[in-house]
Amino acid sequence: MLFRREVLEGIAGGRIDRVFRVWAEPRVRAGSTQRTWAGVIVIDSVTAVTPDEITEEDARRSGFKDRAALLTALSKSTKEGGYHRVMLHLGGPDPRSELAANADLTDRELADLKTALDAIDTRSRRAPWTREVLRLIEEHPGLRAQDLAERLGRDKLPFKADVRRLKALGLTESLETGYRLSPRGKALMPHLTSTPK
Repeated sequence: MLFRREVLEGIAGGRIDRVFRVWAEPRVRAGSTQRTWAGVIVIDSVTAVTPDEITEEDARRSGFKDRAALLTALSKSTKEGGYHRVMLHLGGPDPRSELAANADLTDRELADLKTALDAIDTRSRRAPWTREVLRLIEEHPGLRAQDLAERLGRDKLPFKADVRRLKALGLTESLETGYRLSPRGKALMPHLTSTPK
């Protein structure tokens, strides 16, 4: 489930505790979580609703000025399906963010990160890519994923999936547009060779 920046800010600030979606079938379920730059979002409930069941409070607590504005936004959806109210809250910080902020790497952590990158490269169906992608992000912070992918002669979606693998190791951070190396990623870069051993 995607969230606009202002919605994530509202969730983090406690002003937003619900969102509305147009879905044929719910795409999330109660108890699931989603990691975002604002932290881990916890899904409390997902309920199919009719327009008549959407209240003024629903509108305000989902970041809209009033019910009419919310209903107008929902009516503009290009997706097929009915309206769903998703109740949610901020569960805490994203563990990847805490990991990414740790730039004080021990020799053991450096070795573990290199081993993890080597393993990703070894399992890859194409040539090793982890170091090349890290260097590209280091050289071009904030560049659109599409542009980064094109520089490597790759399609955008598989490229973004690869960057998510690096983010899971705490090496990159997503920006409004593009990516940058995290403090952890910056600390690792001087210790990397061009290709895995």
